[in-house]
Amino acid sequence: MTINPLDIMKNAQKIQEQMGVMQEKLANVTVRGSAGAGMVEVEMNGKLELVNITISPDIVAENDAAMLEDLVQAAFNVATEKARNAAAKEMSAMTGGINIPGLLQGMPNVNL
Repeated sequence: MTINPLDIMKNAQKIQEQMGVMQEKLANVTVRGSAGAGMVEVEMNGKLELVNITISPDIVAENDAAMLEDLVQAAFNVATEKARNAAAKEMSAMTGGINIPGLLQGMPNVNL
C-alpha cells in the first residue's frame, strides 16, 4: 500500500478544521457536578472552564469550611469528568473512533 503525502496533508487540514469546529461545540457544552445531595453544585463548559458554583445556604450554616471545601472539590471533579467525556465523545465522532496522536494537543486532558 502506497501512502501519498499530499493525501495526508489534505486530511490533516480537514482534521484541523474539524478540531476548530469541535472546540466551538465544546464551548457550548454545559455539564454539572454535584456533591452532598445537591448542596454544592459546579457548572462548567466543555473546555473545562468553571462557569458557576452554587452552595446551598443550609450547608453553610450547618457545617465547617473544611467540609464545604471537600464538597466543592467533589462537585468540581464530577463536572470535570463529565466535560472530558463530552470532549471524548465529540473527538470519537469526528475521527470515527480512531486515535490520532497529537490531535488533542492544546485540549483539556481528554482520554479516548
